[in-house]
Amino acid sequence: MNIFLDIETIPSQDEAFKQKIADSITAPGQFKKPESIKEWLDANRESAAEEEWRKTSFDGGRGQICVISVAAGDSPVETFYSEDWANSEPQIIAGLFDFLNRNYDPSRNIPPTFIGHNVVAFDLRFIFQRAAVLGIAPPRFIPFSARPWDKSVFDTMIQWAGHNGRVSLDKLCEVLNLPRKGSEIGEEIDGSMVWDFVRDGKIAQVAKYCEGDVDRVREIFKRLTFSSAA
Repeated sequence: MNIFLDIETIPSQDEAFKQKIADSITAPGQFKKPESIKEWLDANRESAAEEEWRKTSFDGGRGQICVISVAAGDSPVETFYSEDWANSEPQIIAGLFDFLNRNYDPSRNIPPTFIGHNVVAFDLRFIFQRAAVLGIAPPRFIPFSARPWDKSVFDTMIQWAGHNGRVSLDKLCEVLNLPRKGSEIGEEIDGSMVWDFVRDGKIAQVAKYCEGDVDRVREIFKRLTFSSAA
């Protein structure tokens, strides 16, 4: 069975940690005099802290999952999210785990294949880390420790670009003449912009975009394997 998966993440919502980042900002090494250091910090501390804080959306120890979309084979995509995005991460992750348990029968003794774009290094790793932080036990058959070449995973980025290569999902869609990222909501969006959408009250658009990424990955999988998704 093939499981197509995509997640969307946002920076840490812990205000104390956000302040800790701001307090840790220092001036570049070329500034030596106290007055020049103070001048740089006065002008740049806020933007530098914002930049560092936004990076936590890629850190499973600090960031947060706001949307998960998943599909089994050719079945419709199911998407887990909430308008109360700041407090719904445990329910979103539990929703994914329930979906997996409902759609896969371990007694078959044939592990499912998890398919996504950068799914090995990012999506699966982030889900594992958030589940550990929140104390939510995952299904045992999720291949959190899979290597990119294991049969339990199919990473479309690696399958296209090789083990040491990288290609964005949007570029791969362009090459394969598939609908581009954001086409389903009519707005430009990628992972770096998810927080801006969520902050501006557009979590539903992010959910639709995440769902679209699962459809895109499923079509890419079919192209790369010259087969159906079933």
